[in-house]
Amino acid sequence: MIARLAGSLVETHADSAVIDVRGIGYLVLASGKTLSALPAVGGEVVLLTELQVREDSMTLFAFGSAGEREAFRQLTNVQGVGGKVALAILSILAPDELARAVSAGDKAMIARANGVGPKLAQRIALELQGKLGLPAALGPATGAAAGNPATNDAMSALANLGFKPAEASAAVAAAAEELGPSATLDALVRLALRKAAK
Repeated sequence: MIARLAGSLVETHADSAVIDVRGIGYLVLASGKTLSALPAVGGEVVLLTELQVREDSMTLFAFGSAGEREAFRQLTNVQGVGGKVALAILSILAPDELARAVSAGDKAMIARANGVGPKLAQRIALELQGKLGLPAALGPATGAAAGNPATNDAMSALANLGFKPAEASAAVAAAAEELGPSATLDALVRLALRKAAK
């Protein structure tokens, strides 16, 4: 299993790059976001990788972060999502944006990717609930929190700070209850942090 490549960038294409590692050129497929973050040809790169072996081919996919690689792995576990479709999704949605879209059941956001129709987008949204770092507990807000679109972002912020989903959800719900439906994201996060610390 090839898990990581460190070498110099030889060339880039629309959906791939060649990395020279001690004289061996590895062709890697990557998302548009990862490719756009690469240095100029000749620059040093370190990429995380995932090797897919099929009956008739071996394909090496490359990622700029562990989060992107994990999102790729989860996406390719969904029936009908191959490596190239997963990369198409990750080219338009960063891992945290994909997690929010799945959490909110936003099929239209997922369907923006090339090769993803409405049915596949719905399957992705259903099957990946709770698997992309924004667990189902951080899904659609309820009660007082439901009236404020900033609550989901506030729950995501707390989750990124290391709070468990249930803690983040409870703290943001309490903050939204106190601040009302017009609370800003900043105010929600500050109050939720104070409530979570108690």
